[in-house]
Amino acid sequence: MSFKSILQDMRGEFGSISRKGFDVKFGYGMRSRSQRVVQDSSFVAVDAFKQSCWANMPPELLRDVIMRIEASESSWPDRKNVISCAGVCRNWREIMKETVKTLEVSGKLTFPISLKQPGPRDSLLQCYIKRNRSNQTYYLYLSLNQASNDNGKFLLAARRCRRPTCTDYIISLNYQDVSRGSSTYIGKLRSNFLGTKFTIYDAQPPTIGAKVAKCRSSRVVNMKQVSPRVPAGNYPVAHVTYELNVLGSRGPRRMQCIMDGIPASAVDPGGVAPTQTEFMHSNMDSLPSLPFFRSKSIRTDNTQSGPLSSNKDAMLVLRNKAPRWHEQLQCWCLNFNGRVTVASVKNFQLVASVDNGGGNRQEHENVILQFGKVGKDVFTMDYQYPISAFQAFAICLSSFDTKIACE
Repeated sequence: MSFKSILQDMRGEFGSISRKGFDVKFGYGMRSRSQRVVQDSSFVAVDAFKQSCWANMPPELLRDVIMRIEASESSWPDRKNVISCAGVCRNWREIMKETVKTLEVSGKLTFPISLKQPGPRDSLLQCYIKRNRSNQTYYLYLSLNQASNDNGKFLLAARRCRRPTCTDYIISLNYQDVSRGSSTYIGKLRSNFLGTKFTIYDAQPPTIGAKVAKCRSSRVVNMKQVSPRVPAGNYPVAHVTYELNVLGSRGPRRMQCIMDGIPASAVDPGGVAPTQTEFMHSNMDSLPSLPFFRSKSIRTDNTQSGPLSSNKDAMLVLRNKAPRWHEQLQCWCLNFNGRVTVASVKNFQLVASVDNGGGNRQEHENVILQFGKVGKDVFTMDYQYPISAFQAFAICLSSFDTKIACE
C-alpha cells in the first residue's frame, strides 16, 4: 500500500467524520428543545483524531514508519509528505518532533523554523532570489536542481519600503502578505539614508535574554503575529556595513557583516552557533500544529545561553572575499564554481575574518555566503553554517539597496 493511498484513506476518513458532525450541527436549530441537548452532546463527542485508526497505531510501528518516510525523502517536492505526516494527529506530530533533525545535522529544509537555523556544515545550501521590479518585492527559493531558474521551493519573501530617512525590507514567510501586521512576519532589514549601514532585526528574541532595540517600529502592530502574546519586536541579530568610496575609484564593493548572536568560534572545528528550535508561542494548542513546532536537536541547549558579550571581537565577523583583476577579460573575478554567470557590482562572497591579535585579521578559505547574478532579475544565494537562511537572505537584500557613496 503506497503512502499516497494511505494519506487519501486518512483524508476520506476524516472527511466522513467531519460531515457527520456537520449534519448534526446543521439540524440543531430545526428540532425541538428536548432534542437539542441530545444532538449537541453527540456532536461534542465526535473527535476525528481519537476515532481514527491511524492515531491508535502502536508507537513502535508508527516510529518505524515515520523514520522510513523521513529518510527516504531528502528533497522537495517529495519532502511535503513529511509535513503531511506531522499533520495527521497529535501522536504522529510528537514522533515527528523526534525524527526531524535540525538543518545543521540533516542538511534538509523541512519546516519554517529551519529558515532560522544555521545551515549545513559541510556544503553550501543552494538557493536563488527572484526580483520583481514592479512592486519592489524579492522571493527566496530553494533550488530543486542545478538550474537557477527552476520552479524551486518557496522559502521567504521581502518587500522594499522606502522612508524619508531609511529603507526597510520587510521579510515574511508568506508569498502574498508581506507586511509587519502579517502573522508570518519574521523580521526586517533597515538601512541608513546613504545605504551604507544596515541592521538585521529578528521579530522574536533569537536567544534567551536578547534585548529589543528601542525604535518606533518596536511597538505592537497587530495581535495576529506568529506569537500572539509575544508581540513582534526588533531584536538586532547582525550589522552590515559597506565601505565608503569617497575617492570614486572603480572596483568591487567592500563589505563587513558583524553577526551579533554568533560567536567567532562557531567557524572552528566543533564550534557551536545558537540554534532556534521553535517559534515562540504562549499557547501552542491554540495555534495550528503545522508548520510551527519544536524540532528536537542535539543543539537545543544552545538557545539557553545568554547574549554574547558586547565586545565585537567575540562575535563572528564576515568580510567579502577580495576578487582578482583579470588582465585578458579586463574585469574583477571570483570563483563562484559556475553558480554566477553575469558580472555585477552586487556579486560577493563572504568568509569569516578572525582577529589574531595586534589588529591582524586572518580570513578563512571556506565561503559562508555567496551571492551573484545569473539573469536580469534572478540571483543565486548559497549559504552554510553558521548563518541561517533568514540571515543570508537579509544580507543579500542589502546588496540590492542603492548606495550613494559606495560606487
